[in-house]
Amino acid sequence: QVQPVESGGGLVQAGGSLRLSCAASGLTFSRHVMGWFRQAPGQEREFVAAISWSGGTTSYADSVKGRFTISRDNAKNTLYLQMNNLKPEDRAVYYCAADRSYWMPESYEYWGQGTQVTVSS
Repeated sequence: QVQPVESGGGLVQAGGSLRLSCAASGLTFSRHVMGWFRQAPGQEREFVAAISWSGGTTSYADSVKGRFTISRDNAKNTLYLQMNNLKPEDRAVYYCAADRSYWMPESYEYWGQGTQVTVSS
């Protein structure tokens, strides 16, 4: 059974940093595009970042460019999201997603349960 599991969320002051992790078991991790999404209270889930199989290609939402970095360690079946200079508007539940597509699927096949990120002003 495929089950991505996120960790690393928490409470941080504005301007601070957090590093999210996503451990994905039950799949050939290195042959899945991986993505981070987030959902703020009362809002729809939105794309944050994606990374290709090898990690050589990445994509970011404009709202996080220059502040967030997505990366992956295929040997550890783990996805990361380094979040710097956090803003109150980054507050959301962050989800990890995986798909067998090589790049930017219309929808992701597997989703984690999410980890809460709260940024105080």
